[in-house]
Amino acid sequence: MLLTVCLAMFNHAPKFPFVSVLSQSIDIHPNARWQQNGVTVAGGNRQDNGINQLSYPYGLYVDNDQTVYVADRSNHRIVEWKWGATSGQVVAGGNGQGSGAHQLSGPLDVIVDKERDSLVICDYSNRRVVRWPRRNGTSGETIISNIDCVDLTMDENGSLYVTDFGKDEVRRYRRGESQGTVVSGGNGSGNRLDQLSSPHYVFVDRDHSVYVSEEGNNRVMKWVEGAKQGIVVAGGQGKGNGLTQLYYPQGVVVNQLGTVYVADGWNDRIMRWPKGATQGSAIVDGHCTEEQSNQLNGLIGLSFDGHDNLYVVQWGHYQLEKFEFQANKRTIEKKPNFCFLYLLTK
Repeated sequence: MLLTVCLAMFNHAPKFPFVSVLSQSIDIHPNARWQQNGVTVAGGNRQDNGINQLSYPYGLYVDNDQTVYVADRSNHRIVEWKWGATSGQVVAGGNGQGSGAHQLSGPLDVIVDKERDSLVICDYSNRRVVRWPRRNGTSGETIISNIDCVDLTMDENGSLYVTDFGKDEVRRYRRGESQGTVVSGGNGSGNRLDQLSSPHYVFVDRDHSVYVSEEGNNRVMKWVEGAKQGIVVAGGQGKGNGLTQLYYPQGVVVNQLGTVYVADGWNDRIMRWPKGATQGSAIVDGHCTEEQSNQLNGLIGLSFDGHDNLYVVQWGHYQLEKFEFQANKRTIEKKPNFCFLYLLTK
């Protein structure tokens, strides 16, 4: 019964929720470790629309001061949570579901454009990308229309990179552009190296190479700037739970050495794939106990702050968790205490 209800609730959205990380220098040590018990930094007070609650949160953005911005999908709003706060503040939407300039409908992702002091939002159900003033903004401006935006990021030049789930492609929009340029995919849905299938998360490195996680092909692809096809940098060996495989990969981040960090959706783990490696290793692994097997959780994706702490949205627990960085520890004493279930379909 629970499965049927949840499938009906989300049958018009992509299979998984989303999270984004801005293009930046991510200098994570190749042997870094993280605490396996997360600390709740947003939500966690059951599902509802109070200022201390979230309802199926999806994308997140982590600011330099560890302030987090969360796309609170089912509340049709973006919520800001200061570090240590017990409640958030609505900074976009929150005026009911709708298509008005003051409204959002099922937002999936948010980033901060600091140069323009604004939020940029994937307003998924309205099929648009919206720019919203960061300070006391009461309405937003549509900057891209007719797009099934599920994730976005920005490079140091202010260019937006947007995943179009419906067209199986990623487009780059330089400032002032409305049409954009395809930088990954764009050749129909498929498993060739010049194609994508159900692309989700996007990350852009300092060389403007584009990394895309593909749920349909169970892989992460790298497209060098100007390339006509990509290369597989993680997964691509069919769906499965082996260390050479991924199963519906989601959020992706790449460090300065080309190491890929990817949320391995249906395998309930976050994987690390060194550059050129043929297999990865789990840095955060989720397991269900028998008592928790009927709970609906959800490992969405991942983001890091400037101290290499790891952030994870659990949409089924209506919360965002932070996993503290362990600088030089070689062992992990405890396993995380959450399980995951993914239901959304394209």
